[in-house]
Amino acid sequence: MQPGYYVKAIWDEEASVWCSESNIPGLVIEANNLLEFENLMNELAPEMLSANEGIHNARVPVQFDVHRTRQFAIA
Repeated sequence: MQPGYYVKAIWDEEASVWCSESNIPGLVIEANNLLEFENLMNELAPEMLSANEGIHNARVPVQFDVHRTRQFAIA
């Protein structure tokens, strides 16, 4: 049985980029916007699963979540 894989896109306010948190070995993503992040994830996640987990010719579910905290100024 394969472990449950996940990728989280987390907004880094200081760097103004989306960063990844993931349990896919070798997967590290930084992107300026979510579309770019998702495109990189779609390209890199299968490559990392193949290279680092030895998964080939399979469909693997990967949970994808987005996290961003916003601060509101309340008068």
